[in-house]
Amino acid sequence: MGEPAPAPAAALDATEVLAAAQRCTWALADPGDFLNSEASEEILTVALSAVREDERTGYAQRLEAFADRHRGRLEELLRAYGPGSKPASHGRYMLAGQPESLIVCERMETAPFLLRARWDASLEELLLDDLEFAWGPATRLSR
Repeated sequence: MGEPAPAPAAALDATEVLAAAQRCTWALADPGDFLNSEASEEILTVALSAVREDERTGYAQRLEAFADRHRGRLEELLRAYGPGSKPASHGRYMLAGQPESLIVCERMETAPFLLRARWDASLEELLLDDLEFAWGPATRLSR
């Protein structure tokens, strides 16, 4: 008898992950300031595509734990670059304050090279460049 087939990777529930992101720091931003839903969906899709198979189970809970660990840093990012800030008034840092940005920040910390590769293939680089600058240097190396 052969080896059993590996179990399929857990699927990510984008709605559940987005709801977790909205419960965190980003909920402080006015939803009226969020990007249109089409752009938001594209960002969410790309960010979640950078979640590796072995990280998918319980990802929403890990995202909430990430937000708890980095609450001060997230609040500072929102204050300095989010809607109503001086940089945002110049049309930059559009992702700061978006619920999806929490996922992007978590991926920048956990899998920055994978995120960048997925992002560059689908979305405008400036959006990620601005958020990377606002978030600051990664505190961990990519696995």
